[in-house]
Amino acid sequence: MSIVAILTFFSTIATAVWSDFSTTISNRSIKVIHNPGSKKAEEPVDPNAGKPINFLLLGQDTREGKNNNFAHDGEENHQSDTAMVVQISADRSYVNLVSIPRDSIVNAPGCNTSRGYVPARRNVMFNSIFAAGYSRGRDLASAASCSLKAVNTLTGLNIDNFIVADFNGLSEMINAIGGVTLCIPANTHDRYTGITLKRGLQHLDGVTATQYARMRHDTASDGSDIMRTTRQQYLVKQLVHQALSKNLFTQSGQLYQLAKSALNSLNISSGLANPATLVGIAVSLRHLDTSKIYARTIPITTDPTNPNRVVWDYSAENIWQAMRENKPIIENANSSASPKRKGKSQKRKNVNSNNSSNEKSSSSENAKDESNSSQESQYGKIDPNTGLAKDRLGRLVDPNTGGIVNPKDGTIRDPSTGYYMGIADKYLNNTICAVPKS
Repeated sequence: MSIVAILTFFSTIATAVWSDFSTTISNRSIKVIHNPGSKKAEEPVDPNAGKPINFLLLGQDTREGKNNNFAHDGEENHQSDTAMVVQISADRSYVNLVSIPRDSIVNAPGCNTSRGYVPARRNVMFNSIFAAGYSRGRDLASAASCSLKAVNTLTGLNIDNFIVADFNGLSEMINAIGGVTLCIPANTHDRYTGITLKRGLQHLDGVTATQYARMRHDTASDGSDIMRTTRQQYLVKQLVHQALSKNLFTQSGQLYQLAKSALNSLNISSGLANPATLVGIAVSLRHLDTSKIYARTIPITTDPTNPNRVVWDYSAENIWQAMRENKPIIENANSSASPKRKGKSQKRKNVNSNNSSNEKSSSSENAKDESNSSQESQYGKIDPNTGLAKDRLGRLVDPNTGGIVNPKDGTIRDPSTGYYMGIADKYLNNTICAVPKS
């Protein structure tokens, strides 16, 4: 959601509207509550400094029912429905987007809030961290800051900023660009939202697309939170692609409404809530190739103490190491630098500890060269229409993750754990639904 706003923000800037956006951004800015070991300076991000930009994107879950309207605003309803770690490369040539399953079990560090301290807790669901921060501090800054502290502790990253979005704002954004086109791989009905979707290419309005992003009780999937995160990743990529495919200069009125809707639905930490900062980032991303948005879910496995829960898999460290080194989170680019992926026969563990080392940043240009080096992968030739290859068993493989692709719906599963990793959007669009090129 925030990515779409940033990518389109530059097209709306003119003298007549600069003041309008400055006021909106200022009003939606919230502070980061600092914890021991975190940086205390809240300097605006400089997008032209040749450094990567990292932030935590949180989707706040405060609504119930068919239309995703606010039911009530009780603190028990403040959950983090979506959590994504976003990294924009130093040269702005790619974006890493890693989803953290809200139901995954982690060890939560203690955190400061506006009204006191939340003690550390062990073996809790990730989304409960946001709720605990809100319950103690009674504000969004506390909730998001506790989530930020947890992500930094669990990953070894040093993220200074967060963006909190709501799904009502997402609906308005989608309507502002005239809806969004999605490939629905199978007929489905979700009893919770009431949404019914037919197989094939569908153009959805804001409410329907938002329901698509949130459904968990549909008839065409296993109803898991992990499956929902794959749909959200796909929706984000389709939105960005559609926004960038528009003529941003001749349709500035429409893009103005998109950016305005987005900013009205976002609460941005003070380090990012600066008009010049957002405009600078947006301008530098205007030529982004949407195929270089590397989106995936963090590797997970079954909790050894509770078969109904999941924990982060040992191989999650591959992803966090790549991001600490400012590299794309794709297997080909990271194969020489990242820890080797553990096989089924090797012991797995709950990755709930602090990765204390913070490796030195490597050149973004080197990472770019590695990721674009060849159309050949360890699996063989990559199909340019789908972005996939085939393994020795004839299975479709996503060369970016090493995951196995389901030819019926484009979902990608971890070959070791069987859990969802993401969705092969290019395959989904060009094979299952054959989305016309813009």
